[in-house]
Amino acid sequence: MRARLLGIGNATLDIIHIVDRYPNENDELRCRERYVRRGGNTANTLVVLSQLGVACSWAGTLVDNEDGALIRDDLLSHGVDTGLCHTVERGSVPVSSILVNARTGSRTIIHYRDLPEYTARDFESVDPGLFDWLHFEGRNVGDTRQMLERARKLRPAVPLSVEIEKPRDGIDSLFTCADVLLFSRAYGEALGYRDPLSLLQAVRAQCPQALLFCAWGDAGAAVLDRQGRSGLHDAVVPEVVVDTLGAGDTFNAGIISACLEGLDAEASLARACHLAGKKCGQSGFDGLHSALQRAP
Repeated sequence: MRARLLGIGNATLDIIHIVDRYPNENDELRCRERYVRRGGNTANTLVVLSQLGVACSWAGTLVDNEDGALIRDDLLSHGVDTGLCHTVERGSVPVSSILVNARTGSRTIIHYRDLPEYTARDFESVDPGLFDWLHFEGRNVGDTRQMLERARKLRPAVPLSVEIEKPRDGIDSLFTCADVLLFSRAYGEALGYRDPLSLLQAVRAQCPQALLFCAWGDAGAAVLDRQGRSGLHDAVVPEVVVDTLGAGDTFNAGIISACLEGLDAEASLARACHLAGKKCGQSGFDGLHSALQRAP
């Protein structure tokens, strides 16, 4: 039977421009290619998890308009159920305007948001017992903590993971609620850390109950388990770096899928790095599962 997972977080409309270089202020550039796609951290992670054989559902906020329909239809086409999303009549879906440098694959994102966050009240209609795993994006911190606490109270055996992507007021209050914490390089560098393991060792005292992971881009990734054992894995760099957009979301999907399958911490880290490397070598998220067939 397929594992069932619910992801609570963001889905966006991504407007992607492929350019030969990042522009200087007041420049005028012609882009090489332009795409309009569904994006968002949690949505990306669910699309990858679905490829890896996990039965995924999404809980987030959508607008009842053409852009909202594009996001919903894309998720459904990738096997992600949207029946638990909260739909509003007014507002704009979150929009990310993205420049991808064709020479390096790096991405620069400008984000616009005019949409209510998914709330603890919205989550009251969700039965956590219907799922084998709940994954939360670390945003809307107060409500996210309430959702985590409710899930833990109702179904204490269901694992809870939280993505910690950016410093937000009070975000460390989520650390004690999770079984798995997924930190980003951006979060670590904002706090002054220069490598993933030093970040994980620094936060360990706040979350002794959790398995800790951190992806650090081309510098690889680290894990710190509940017994204090650490592991490192080099970045898996493709022959040509095409597009790093969503590599962190893909890494998170690799960790969660490996944990669902009962892999140990270092094997989970290796899987996630191989998936993220595969993502950096292509545009979009389709076909990422093939990375596991070549992973050692």
